[in-house]
Amino acid sequence: MKSALLNGVNLICIVARHTSITSAAKELNLTVGAVSQQLQQVEDRLGFSVFERHARGIRLTEQGHRLVDATGHHLAAIEENVFQLTRVSERKQIRLKLTPSFAFKWLVPKLEDFHRHYPDVQIHTFAEGALVDSENRDFDIAIDYGPIPYKHSGAELLMEECLIPVLSQDYLAKHPGLDEGSEAWRHVTLLHDLMPWQGAPKDYEWLYWASEQNLDFETNKGHFFNRTDMAMSAAEAGVGVALARQALLGSEIEQGRLVAPFAPIAAHAGYFIITHIDDPYTRLFKNWLREQSQLMI
Repeated sequence: MKSALLNGVNLICIVARHTSITSAAKELNLTVGAVSQQLQQVEDRLGFSVFERHARGIRLTEQGHRLVDATGHHLAAIEENVFQLTRVSERKQIRLKLTPSFAFKWLVPKLEDFHRHYPDVQIHTFAEGALVDSENRDFDIAIDYGPIPYKHSGAELLMEECLIPVLSQDYLAKHPGLDEGSEAWRHVTLLHDLMPWQGAPKDYEWLYWASEQNLDFETNKGHFFNRTDMAMSAAEAGVGVALARQALLGSEIEQGRLVAPFAPIAAHAGYFIITHIDDPYTRLFKNWLREQSQLMI
């Protein structure tokens, strides 16, 4: 009886992280009916209702809130201790979804550090498209780029982004006066990320940057790419001026492959962590991601 009740309280704490039984069932790999039945059984044992059902999903009752607040951190501590005792002999796979630009320019160069510290955890990286489909829950963790505030309230901001124009030294030599006013900008080729996030105009970032700099030139021109790193590579090849995301710049400026004649400006956007499976392994990986983002400050 005690074991069944403890399992039931743990189920309540898991379901409480969700807004619907359907999404909780996906995390638990159970049917909606099975989760509903188990919840009903544990509520019967407790003698009070833990969740209120409504048209848009579920929410904790007052007694449910008190139960989760009193037990949730204890159950998490038990889970963490068991994890520390068993993870050495286990192998764990984390399905990570993110954009190709962020994977190639930011994450991949850092992954060896994670593997060195946590060799028992495998990161399966899926960088499938310019936009992250966070509605398709075929991932454990996703990292998406978007405006602040982000579209999903449950997402966690990993780091804010800054925008900075970059170009080759030769291209700068051919287009002097970029720091003097709008006229010089009317004669350069702009290189765009045409899909910074869903629904953004294809020249959004250049339009925003020009406005912040009080410059007046046509921004809906030049070459358009569905990845920021492609625009940066085109700038390195001398094609034009790319509006780079500072987090995606590696050693290009230090090595002279790109120059940045302007200071970076806040993008009012950033990278957000979306968690589908919340367990000690995903929490470990998210902590490592936060540590890596702090190294950039």
